[in-house]
Amino acid sequence: MKKLKKIVSRFFLLLIIVTTISCKNTNKETVLSRVDTLPYYNEASFTPKWIDANSDELKSFHTIPEFSLTDQNGENITQKTFEGKIYVTDFFFTTCPGICPMMTKNMTLVQDAFKDDTSVLMLSHSVTPSIDSVAQLKKYALDKNIGKNWHLVTGDKKEIYDLGRKSYFVEEDLGEPKGIDDFLHTENFILIDRNKHIRGIYNGLNKNSVKQLIADIKTLQVEQ
Repeated sequence: MKKLKKIVSRFFLLLIIVTTISCKNTNKETVLSRVDTLPYYNEASFTPKWIDANSDELKSFHTIPEFSLTDQNGENITQKTFEGKIYVTDFFFTTCPGICPMMTKNMTLVQDAFKDDTSVLMLSHSVTPSIDSVAQLKKYALDKNIGKNWHLVTGDKKEIYDLGRKSYFVEEDLGEPKGIDDFLHTENFILIDRNKHIRGIYNGLNKNSVKQLIADIKTLQVEQ
C-alpha cells in the first residue's frame, strides 16, 4: 500500500513539472512569418506581387520617393536616414484621443523587439504638423519612452499627406479623390525593405498583427 502511494505521489509530481514546463513554453511561443519570402505591393488594394529579388521587374517597381521632414530632435529626416535599413511607418498625431495611443503602444512592441538593432527603424508622421512642432513631438517621445531608433516627424502637410496616400497607400482608396483638407487617419503600419519597397501592411491596433509584423521583419533581415 505504501509503495502504491509513493508511485501515485511521484506520478502527480511528474505531471505538475510537465504542466509547468508546458505553460512556460506556451507563454514564450514565437510567431513565425507566414512565408519564407514576403511579397511586394505597389497600389492601394495591397494585392501581393510575388517577384524574385533578382528580377529586372523590381527596377521599375514602386518605391517610396525622396522626402524631407524633421524629427523630435530637430534633425532632418530623409531617405538617406533609412539607407540600407528596414523600417516600419505609420501616421498619427500627438493630441489624438482615439486610436493613436494604442498604435503607439503597439509600435513600442516593435521598438522593444529590435531595441539593440540599428538596422531596423520606425517612422511616425504627424498628420497635424501645424500642432505637432518639434517641441511637441519631443515631449510626446519622452512621455512614451520613444528611443533613438524611432523618428516622430513633422513638416509640410501636403508632403506628409501625399506620402501617406500616394506612396505608402495607408488609406484605402474608395474611388473618391481626397485633398489636403480631408483628414488622413489610419491604423495601418507599413513595412518597408532596404530598397524602399513596400513589403507588408498590418493593423496597428491588433497585437497579433504586430507580432506578425515583427516576424516578417526578421524574414526581411535574412533576405539577400
